[in-house]
Amino acid sequence: MDLFEWRQRLAMNVAVVRARVASSAARSGRSPDAVRIVGVTKYASPAVMAELPSLGITDLGENRVQQLVERAVAAGPAQVGWPSGPATAEAARPRWHMIGHLQRNKVRQLLPHCRIVHSVDSERLVQVLEQEAARLETASAATEPVRVDVLIEVSVTGEESKGGVPPAATAPLAAAIAGCRHLLLRGLMTMAPLNPDSEAARPVFARLRELLGTLRSGGVVGPSCEHLSMGMSQDYEVAVEEGATLVRIGSALFEGIESDDPRRT
Repeated sequence: MDLFEWRQRLAMNVAVVRARVASSAARSGRSPDAVRIVGVTKYASPAVMAELPSLGITDLGENRVQQLVERAVAAGPAQVGWPSGPATAEAARPRWHMIGHLQRNKVRQLLPHCRIVHSVDSERLVQVLEQEAARLETASAATEPVRVDVLIEVSVTGEESKGGVPPAATAPLAAAIAGCRHLLLRGLMTMAPLNPDSEAARPVFARLRELLGTLRSGGVVGPSCEHLSMGMSQDYEVAVEEGATLVRIGSALFEGIESDDPRRT
């Protein structure tokens, strides 16, 4: 597969994912613009990753801090701050999302490159994020506060292999975040068990949506806490039907490309 062919395939994959997101949103009475695709670049080559922003996939996610930092440095200037409005090719700069487990000793390394964390799972991590954001603000002599947008990772199923807090621990963690000057709670995140039947994930996604509704109606969280990060390549259509606003897509974007990309590193 030559350069022209894999670029065509990538554009086709992006179009297919977008069309499926739009169809899923329509089935649940929502606008496609309410759902943002986060391209998970874990297995993408730098060459393929570099094409995504030009196709409107400007939100990029990584599971590991070291790889995120390496890719962010290579990609150059990034967008900072929470996404708003549809992604466009005209604003073709990446915006980085940390979607994997975040160790406290990696926070300082992460924050200069990434201010969106999907995987907050403890008050101790909240404290470190707040401290490091304050430190970065002072060190950079920023004219505005350094803000980190965060989502609480929830273990809806209680699987030990999945990260996150149990649903009952979500409210205390939200309260801890609310007490931080540099953190803003944007929503909840979860991972459904791997299953070839995407319908098996529906109860998990529905439970996360219901949990967010309970937190909001009870006044536990404010209006900025409105997002649901749920759904990956195998189950994102079901996630969108159940209210996802952020879907984390990797293999569905890169299908048929990576094994043939001569510049893969």
